[in-house]
Amino acid sequence: MDLPDSDPYIQLVSIMISIFTGNFTPGIAFLFFVIILLLICSALISGAEIAFFSLTPSQLKEIKSKELPVNKTILAHLKGPKRLLATILISNNFVNVAIVILSTYVSSQLFDFTMAPVLGFLVEAIVITFFILLFGEIMPKIYANQRQIQVANLMARPLAVLSKLFYPLSFMLMGTTKVIDKKIASQGQNISMSDLSDAIDLTAEKGAPAEETKILKGIVRFSDIEVSEIMRSRMDIVAVEISMPFKKVIEVVVESGYSRIPAFEESFDNIKGVLYIKDLLPFINSDDGFDWISLLRPSFFVPENKKINDLLQEFQEKKIHLAIVVDEYGGTSGLVTMEDIIEEIIGEITDEFDTPEDGIGFKKLDDLNYLFEGKTSINDFCKVTGFDDDVFDEIKGDADSLAGIILELLGEIPEKGKDISYRDFRFKIISVDKRRIKQIKVTLTKPGHEDAEA
Repeated sequence: MDLPDSDPYIQLVSIMISIFTGNFTPGIAFLFFVIILLLICSALISGAEIAFFSLTPSQLKEIKSKELPVNKTILAHLKGPKRLLATILISNNFVNVAIVILSTYVSSQLFDFTMAPVLGFLVEAIVITFFILLFGEIMPKIYANQRQIQVANLMARPLAVLSKLFYPLSFMLMGTTKVIDKKIASQGQNISMSDLSDAIDLTAEKGAPAEETKILKGIVRFSDIEVSEIMRSRMDIVAVEISMPFKKVIEVVVESGYSRIPAFEESFDNIKGVLYIKDLLPFINSDDGFDWISLLRPSFFVPENKKINDLLQEFQEKKIHLAIVVDEYGGTSGLVTMEDIIEEIIGEITDEFDTPEDGIGFKKLDDLNYLFEGKTSINDFCKVTGFDDDVFDEIKGDADSLAGIILELLGEIPEKGKDISYRDFRFKIISVDKRRIKQIKVTLTKPGHEDAEA
């Protein structure tokens, strides 16, 4: 059955016949071969991008375990990820541009689109782009995502050659990205901790769980907290003197309930090491003559102004859980543990051995009145009352505790019953001796944030 002349299929075939020049020469055939070869190269390079940047830790471990030249080349690439990515992007763009140019030339030799410019656009732009995306990008990346190691092994050496070939261009590209990174980073620094905290407060108002909000605010503040703000002061540290007999040491261990105890000689400023209680267990029945000092492990000392996020990283690297905090003169200021740091994010951690005295020393009298121990840190005080931890920045000086704030305000040890007002707080001295402030009643003139600890 013949189709009518008005049928669109007949018209399309007629147009294709009319625009076909028939100029299929050996040169055009060779260019077809080159285009296919370039399309394969594009596929390999695109697959390499996914293969290298999606290697899992277990796959990296497998690569490192085999002392093969190709594995060393893969690891060398991964040591410079920015240069690797720049090489891949530059190479891929060169190949794809070459495919477009050659395809356009071949189509112009085979077809004359003078009478059908729209069809020419469809062939030279959309069809060619479709082939590049399908065979040069999408399919190879899907394949490479399933066979990362095989593709990485295949492309390791070719990428090493391309990396040297395109080094001047990749160097310029990396330099440009560094400038952009610095500008973005400098813009990001304009966001203050207070702004982030306010943003978290907004999510809380929209119904976010209180516990999640509290953890998020802990993360925001985490990098801005110094060791001195969370440490246990030297007056509250349980320690043993190295001249103690073994039985006395056991008594201190049992009474304290701690798993690690510092040991000092003559003065607490002369810490000799840390006694791990688990090291004592095999010798628990030994007599006073036992040389328990030989069990001491080296002490780890940190300055008061060290940021706790840096300390946490050092704890992880050194695989330890306790550090001795020292002041600018090398004297012992206090002690900080891994638990103290983690509590800054997730809140107070208690176990069956903890007592109320081990936590923050306070009693909530009502919504606006609290009874605090003088040694309570400013950081803990702010967590309990719900105020920002910078509320005392103007006057705290070197003070780390609530008693220190009172001394900064008065310049002397106050008498019992003394009232002091500062901003949204009214302090009343409940208990004091000649050396320190023991208990303080705090009255808030306005409540703090809703996420304050009860």
